[in-house]
Amino acid sequence: MGWPAGQPCERPRHLVWVDTFKIARTPATNAEFAAYAQATGAPAPPFWRDPAFVDPRQPVVGLSWAEALAFAQWSGARLPTEAEWEKAARGGLEARYPWGDERPSGTFTRPPRVGETPPNALGLTDLSGVCHEWCADWFDDRYYDASPDRNPRGAATGTRRVSRGGAWRHADPWSAVGHRSSLPPHLRYSDYGVRFARDAD
Repeated sequence: MGWPAGQPCERPRHLVWVDTFKIARTPATNAEFAAYAQATGAPAPPFWRDPAFVDPRQPVVGLSWAEALAFAQWSGARLPTEAEWEKAARGGLEARYPWGDERPSGTFTRPPRVGETPPNALGLTDLSGVCHEWCADWFDDRYYDASPDRNPRGAATGTRRVSRGGAWRHADPWSAVGHRSSLPPHLRYSDYGVRFARDAD
């Protein structure tokens, strides 16, 4: 884990063991959230009726951390840990981006449909350039200094939750695979979504 050229919270680079798990190929979509909302009566995200965000194949965005967690649990899943997310995003590569070292061209004016950014070696897409993805962990900018080397799960407490992945709303959406971001868990932003994970069978 880690990015030697990144921010202090992304250093030091360190070796981590992560037990086997499953993770979705793409972030959860508007279509998937619509089924969840219909079944449970969960409130729609704040951008639900904005024409820039209504495509069923776009990632659902604007969820708080607790809303993302509830959506995942209803789906029989959970939020990935930060270590799981980075393990999956790297896909076995030692590269700047999930797919390699080449930076794509272009930016976005709205969330792209899932599956439209380059896949990594495991076939996962939308790991950079699409939306920040909520992780299970509390964020601590010094966590890498003392994190365990097996199945790290973040700080015990905090005021911000970890998110991973570059986001469409940024001037440069193509963030490095080791980049860390975070947000207070009650906030709902137009570039925050969720990718589901599960324990291995």
